[in-house]
Order: sequence, then structure tokens, then C-alpha cells
Amino acid sequence: MVTAYRTESDSLGKKKVPSSAYYGIQTQRAIENFPISGVMHAPEFLDSFIIIKKSAAKTNTKLKLLDKKLSSAIIKTSDEILSGKFRDQFVVDVFQMGAGTSFNMNCNEVIANRSNQLLRHKLGSYDPIHPNDHVNMSQSTNDTFPTAIRLSILSSIPRLEQELKLLSSSFQSKSKQFNKILKSARTHLQDAVPITLGQEFKAYSITINKCLQDIQHCKKQLFFLGIGGSAAGTGINTHPNYSKLMVRELSIETKLPLKQSTDLRESMQSQKDISSLSSSFRNLSLELTRISNDLRLLSSGPRTGLSEINLPAIAPGSSIMPGKVNPSILEMVNMVCFHVIGSDSGVAYATQAGQLELNVMMPMISYNVLFSIRLLTNSIKQMRKLCIDGITANELICRKYAEESIGIATILNKYIGYSNASKIAKKSVTSNTNILDLILKEEILTESQLKKILNVNSLTQPTDPRFIINKDNK
Repeated sequence: MVTAYRTESDSLGKKKVPSSAYYGIQTQRAIENFPISGVMHAPEFLDSFIIIKKSAAKTNTKLKLLDKKLSSAIIKTSDEILSGKFRDQFVVDVFQMGAGTSFNMNCNEVIANRSNQLLRHKLGSYDPIHPNDHVNMSQSTNDTFPTAIRLSILSSIPRLEQELKLLSSSFQSKSKQFNKILKSARTHLQDAVPITLGQEFKAYSITINKCLQDIQHCKKQLFFLGIGGSAAGTGINTHPNYSKLMVRELSIETKLPLKQSTDLRESMQSQKDISSLSSSFRNLSLELTRISNDLRLLSSGPRTGLSEINLPAIAPGSSIMPGKVNPSILEMVNMVCFHVIGSDSGVAYATQAGQLELNVMMPMISYNVLFSIRLLTNSIKQMRKLCIDGITANELICRKYAEESIGIATILNKYIGYSNASKIAKKSVTSNTNILDLILKEEILTESQLKKILNVNSLTQPTDPRFIINKDNK
């Protein structure tokens, strides 16, 4: 198939562009210069950028800087793109020209060409609407790109917040279900004092909720926008009221409580707010990994491991071993978490790479953070639905481990002292005798006292030892 071309010109010279393309010469240069990953910016990032273009057209018209006829065409085109049209025309790789200039120009060219087409002018004519003079009016990549990062994150993160709430609730529900199931705690991966399975799951619930609170705290700073800073944060080539009106217009478009940055230069120089949010994703990933690993340990076996809990079976676990079922969902969560942790490292390095009035690493920052949000949102949803909600407990195994654990000797500290309790624990190990049987045999406690001690509440909560001893010691 032969492709027809049109010739366009810029400050570097002339170049052929596919005649049917809505993008122009600067996008064509980016296609040729940056065939790096084949990955394009996330849909929510593109939407945010187009909303900025639409809002800028409205604002510039209100300030009597942009002809209403031209503005109307830009707004109509923007709405078409936001409805899902022309998506194949945004072709700039994530790894591109610093600061995202290529992507900005891709947006400017597509909007200009489609708007001119609506006004019955040819693609590539850039008359009467020019990508730089009209679509990019009062803007720079340097203030639009960081603004789009914030808007796209704010539009994406509610789903993650909701999934974290649901996951925390799921753990809380399991904690109530397992509240009376006694088991052995483990410290250093060795037997420890008794605990309930419900207490373990309640702690998981609280951890997830704390991670959610950290994310929500970091998110608050993203409502402050540096739009209107233009090239260096000074607002050059913008109307004095442009920044304030843009924030108001963007608030209307996004339905978000956006605010004007207290210093437009700081908003352009620093990506700290994004880095802080990214680090909260890292911390969440560290905790999700820890919890997933705990659940994998507790469900290990089922014949030769701990087997204290059962995970829902979602797929055969082996291509060669019949009947094998693996903790596949939790393994997926681990992989997601490792990727998010790596992405945060990239964001951290990119954040410190800002120089003077601009951080040119923003394209990578935006991609990493948005991809992390997507990965976490989807993986947490599957973790809850296909794993946590369906966990069941092997109560008898849990109880057996608790009663056989030498950790239960800790309860003797209150009655015979640590040294004597240690001797009993050692004797239990060397004689391979159940420590409860040994306590009765050595007449350390009566059967009645031991029965009270082995009450779930007595073993897993603060208890006054006098309550037990005084009831039986006359």
C-alpha cells in the first residue's frame, strides 16, 4: 500500500508527513527520533492534557485574546478527542524529548489540524488555527505537562483509594470470622506465644488503612497547580488574570477543588509532591509484599507446610504435577509490588534530576506514577476478590500448633518465673513431650487452672494471673 504524503516546514527545515495524519511535522520528528519503547502515554494523561487545551481556549477567549470562532473549533475538537476519537493520532513515545515537548506539540498539531478541518481548511495548512499561536496560546510545555501529571493522577487515584478501603474491610471481616481461632504466633520464624488468626488479620486491615491514609495525605498537595507559569514560572506571554482563570476553568472541567500554586516557579522546578505520592505507593507495596508473603507461608503445604489457612484455588499450579495448586494471586501481587518499588526508584532519581527552573524528566515521572496506580488498583482488586474474601481457616491445625508450641511456656512466667519456665520448655523439647502434658505431670498447674489458661482470651489478651490462681488455691 502506497502512502501519500504532504510536506510541512518548521525551524529546522522540511519533512514529509502522511497526508491523512492529524499530527504534523514536530510529531513526525518525534516518531523518527524516539522509537524507544513503543509505549504511549496513558489515556488519563492524554485526557488531562486535552482538558488543559480546552480550558486554555475558553480562558483566552474570556480574556479577549482568542477569536471566539477559533476557540469554538478548538473546544469542539477537544470534546471529540475526550469522547474517544482520534486516539491513534497521539503517537509520541513515553521516552521522548525532555519535559514532554514532543507530546505537547503532538496535542497542539492534532487539535489544530482537526479544528481547521472543521472550519473547512486542509490538513497541514495551519490556517486559521496554528498549533503554537492558538492551541498553545498562553502555555508552555513547562507548565502544562506538570499540570497534566497532577490532573491525571487526581482522576486515577480514587479507584485505588476505593480498592484499598475494600481490601482493608475484607481483612477486617476475616478478623471477625477468625477471632476465636487460636494458633501459635511466630517470631524469627520460630514458635512464639499464642495469638488468634483473627488478631493477625486485624493487623493486616489496620496496615492497609494506614497506607491509604498516607496516600490521601500526599494527594492533597496535587490540588495546587502551577498552570500559567509559562516557560520559567514567570508567566511570560500570559494575561495577568490567566493563571487564576485557568485554575477556575480546570476546576469546572474536572470537578476537582483545584487551587492556584503559591509560587509558579516552585511548581515548575520541583516534582517533590509527585515523588512523595510515589513513595507512598512504594510503602504500600512493601506492606502488600509482606502480607502476601505471610499468607503464602500460612497456606504452605498443604501436607508438608504450615497449612493454617486455605487460599481459593484459581488455576492448576503445575504443567507436570497433577493436583498442585499455587498461591498464584499473591505471587502476582508480589510481582506488581516489585515493579512499583522499582518505578518509585525511577521517580526518585528523576525528581532530583531537575535543574534550575525545570525538571525535564517529567515524561518518565508521569508514566511511572500512573502505571503504578493502574497496577496497584487492578492487583489489589484481584487480591481481594480471588484470594482474601475466600480464605478459610484450618482451625484444628492452628490449635494443634498452639498447644504443641514451646511458646506456650511463656504463660508460666507469671507463676514460676522465667528460669523455671525455660527448664520446662527445654524438657518438653528434649523429651518430645507436649508441654501441656508436662505441666500437668510436673503438677505446675492443676487441670482446672490449665483449662482457664487455655481460654482464648486468657492466652491472647492481658490477664491478671491472680484470677486463675486464687480460684483454685485454697
